[in-house]
Amino acid sequence: MFITDQLADRKADAPDFLREKLAIQNLAAVMSDHPDEVLPRLVKLGMEICGAHSAGISILEPEAGQFRWHALAGELATFEGTTTPRNFSPCGVCLDLAEPILMERPERAYDWIRDAGITVPEVLLVPLTVKDSDAIGTLWLVAADAGHFNKEHARVMAELSAFTGMALRTVQTEQRLKLVLQQQKTLMREMSHRIKNLFSVADSMVRMTARNAATKEELAETLSGRLHALAQANGLIRRSFGTDVAAVASFSDLIQRILQPHEREPAFLQGPPLAIGEQAANHLALIFHELATNAAKYGSLSREGGRVAVTWSTEEERVRIVWTEDGASDLQAPAAAGFGTKLVETTIERVGGEIERDWLKRGLCVRITLPLGALRG
Repeated sequence: MFITDQLADRKADAPDFLREKLAIQNLAAVMSDHPDEVLPRLVKLGMEICGAHSAGISILEPEAGQFRWHALAGELATFEGTTTPRNFSPCGVCLDLAEPILMERPERAYDWIRDAGITVPEVLLVPLTVKDSDAIGTLWLVAADAGHFNKEHARVMAELSAFTGMALRTVQTEQRLKLVLQQQKTLMREMSHRIKNLFSVADSMVRMTARNAATKEELAETLSGRLHALAQANGLIRRSFGTDVAAVASFSDLIQRILQPHEREPAFLQGPPLAIGEQAANHLALIFHELATNAAKYGSLSREGGRVAVTWSTEEERVRIVWTEDGASDLQAPAAAGFGTKLVETTIERVGGEIERDWLKRGLCVRITLPLGALRG
């Protein structure tokens, strides 16, 4: 099957250095003007120079442990995009040896070639490499008959492949640079947007708190607590780059941060991982800050041994959150709802949610239902 040593014994034409030079110049021009067409041009040149009936490029995808076929031409062009195993393929052998290899009828050893109905009388494989770097992939050329390729074919294609490997590395570096610059611009726009949102929320908070505070001391204490909750929420926001670029936080981390200053004993938190967006984090921070503040003043967190449990679950595009206090003494419902209670209700209703309260003697139980979509915003 491996017949690389036959290349040296086969008759070959004298080297055509002019043709080789023109081919490299052609590749350079394509790389400069249309870098995405470098691979198809290399394949076309390879077929012309070597007289192959099919050719293509196998690009290595290291993380997936496979090659992906690109720029296919000739009789095998219909297999464009096909993936093949890294460690069980002629291309893998070519990369391991880091030199051109010649194979005869590889389908006899590799069943995935045979199962695809492909017959390969002879295939010349050349690594696409860059000096001091890992190989990018391989160029392969298939002949219609055995005994076709010779050492001059291998030499010329090795030269063209080496040049193309450097060109591809340049293109990949440029693409990575463009991606970094794009992400940087996106981050700057998002930070500007977040700052505007914070000022807007803070301004609204100051106005609402001022309208309901009886004294300047009450105003300072209440506003300080709410601003602190808002800061905690934004401190958890982190970037997520990918198909969707977003700022996200963890629901459990947010609840833990809000409760920490009031706890005598650690709160019980239980529920599936739940990512929340920037606006949702701000809303939830205010909601649970009010619940925690009331629990610390009047409820379970005002007494030794008092605890809070927060559990949540998701079902049918909604999240159900249960806040349960334990350890209060003969807790009773207030005669009238205060501003904090109204703030919680208004915030929940604004995002399409619902809230229910049960004033139990051992502590308050609050059930909140929110659309999952509201948490992603």
